[in-house]
Amino acid sequence: MASQASQTSVYDFTVKDARGKDVDLSIYKGKVLLIVNVASQCGLTDSNYTELSQLYEKYKDQGFEILAFPCNQFGAQEPGNNEQILEFACTRFKAEYPIFDKIDVNGDNASPLYKFLKSGNWGLYRDDIQWNFSKFLVSKDGQVVRRYYPTTSPLSLEYDLKKLLEHNQNEK
Repeated sequence: MASQASQTSVYDFTVKDARGKDVDLSIYKGKVLLIVNVASQCGLTDSNYTELSQLYEKYKDQGFEILAFPCNQFGAQEPGNNEQILEFACTRFKAEYPIFDKIDVNGDNASPLYKFLKSGNWGLYRDDIQWNFSKFLVSKDGQVVRRYYPTTSPLSLEYDLKKLLEHNQNEK
C-alpha cells in the first residue's frame, strides 16, 4: 500500500464497495465528487438521504458523483451489515449513487481515504469527523475544495457544486 505522503488526490485510493470488491477511485477522474459518511438511524438521515438523491438526480449527467461511506462510529447509528445498508438506502431513499463498505472515519482504524480527506487545513473542523453526514466536495482533479458540517443541507451545496461543474464544462 502506498504511504499517505505519496497519495496526492482522491484518485490515488482503492476502497471496497458494499459487496467487498475493490474499487479504484481513479474511475471517477474528471468528475466532481461529494464524499459523505452516512448512517441509517441518525436524526439527519431522512433529510440528507432525500437531498443527496435530489442532487444526484439533477447533476449525475453533468459529471457529478456521490460516494457514500457508511460509518457506525457516531452513536452506533449504522449498526446494519452492508446488505441491510444497501437495502435501506436504495429502497427507502432510491439512492442510485455508489454506497461503499462500512468504514471508520476517525481513530487508528480510519480509512486511508478519510485520513487524506481530513488532512487539509480545515480550521474549526480540526482533524476529526464530528458526526454522520460530514461532506467533502472534490474537484475533477481529485482535490478536496470544501468541507461541510454534518448539519449542512446537501441542497445548500448546490452553488459550490455548480461552480465546479461549470469549470468542468469550460475545460472540455
